[in-house]
Amino acid sequence: MKSTTKITSRERVLAAINHETPDRVPVDLGATPSSGISAIAYSNLVNHMGEPNLPVQIYDVVQQLAQPGNSVLEKFQVDVIDIGRAFNDALSDWKETTLANGAPAFYPAWFNPVKLENGSFVTYNEDGRIMLSKMPMGATFFDQTYFPYVNGYPDDYQDLDVEMGRIMWARDVHSPWDHAGEEGFWETLREKTMRLRTTTDKALLAVCGCNLFEWGTFLRRMDNFLMDLMCDQYNVEKLLDELVKRHLATLEKVCHAVGDIVDVVRFGDDLGMTSGPFMDVETYRTLFKPRHKILCDYVRQNSKMRTFIHSCGSISSLMPDLIDAGFEIFNPVQTNAHHMEPEFLKKEFGQDCTFWGGGVETTGVLNGGSVRQIRDQVLERLEIFSQGGGFVFNTVHNILPDVPPENILAMFEAINEFNRKL
Repeated sequence: MKSTTKITSRERVLAAINHETPDRVPVDLGATPSSGISAIAYSNLVNHMGEPNLPVQIYDVVQQLAQPGNSVLEKFQVDVIDIGRAFNDALSDWKETTLANGAPAFYPAWFNPVKLENGSFVTYNEDGRIMLSKMPMGATFFDQTYFPYVNGYPDDYQDLDVEMGRIMWARDVHSPWDHAGEEGFWETLREKTMRLRTTTDKALLAVCGCNLFEWGTFLRRMDNFLMDLMCDQYNVEKLLDELVKRHLATLEKVCHAVGDIVDVVRFGDDLGMTSGPFMDVETYRTLFKPRHKILCDYVRQNSKMRTFIHSCGSISSLMPDLIDAGFEIFNPVQTNAHHMEPEFLKKEFGQDCTFWGGGVETTGVLNGGSVRQIRDQVLERLEIFSQGGGFVFNTVHNILPDVPPENILAMFEAINEFNRKL
């Protein structure tokens, strides 16, 4: 039943997750590194809005994503924020840089990529001998270049923590985890998250990763790990068990520190391609589902947080098992992938999960469509996904650098148009 009284943003998000119909469809922009906005697109947007003095802070340096300012969040009636926003809040936490399009921006003070003579940017390990990632000249994100187990699995995993720390997704991680090595971090995390809870009515989200399949690809490289799923399940399972141990240790600390404050915990594991999953259902059930269930069960038993998984691609054939494993929320809802049509997803799974994304195609429509096309698709998707709750509006993955600011504004205007009719 639709609420007839005004509720807070947090209540709105939780109502949607609980399959209740809130006063309006909740909205996300930037609460996760898969529901955000390119720093270039954000720079263009704030300039178009007549607010060129708003800083463009690149909080996710790998994907080159901006942290939307509070005034932008309020303008677009965004209902959820990442607890990482409580960190890096001083001028000294940032330093000047220049985006690929020449616009000014800011990097976290700790990020020190090296510019090569050809204009590319690279990162190295501590002694400068191993290149870890690279952003070619003119590119808009970093690519991983170091795969520690590319030539085979180790005899033991004594070095796994060291090698994981060299992977760009862990080494150049976004806030709050860029502070995780500091003394007293977990006490500080609780203090800052509690302060957020008392100063905002928005839902709070924590990004925890806990990737399994993806860590296999980060360590072994995609081509090798995909072959391993078929030809070397013994070593795959040994690696996955080591990852689960580490993820549970992280979740224990997260649940203890903020599990009673944070509303949603985000896991990541890109399980799909545009044409279908990376693996058949039986492989998922054998290798990944039991371990995903261990992680989800731990969160459910030790916190109040709701479980959110980011997985790109066509994953509809895996969704019954992902839901059974304990995932409640799905993102980015890649509706242009095979068998991921909005009507089908809502009909088949809408009663069992929340869709966090799928509100408009980021490629083909948001970046290249007309204002009218954007309005029509946003209204259509809202009509389909919002029925009976279970929907948080977001684009299909991050807003890309080539999305014109007029199109972003058209998207939010369409959301407001829909919500005014509720």
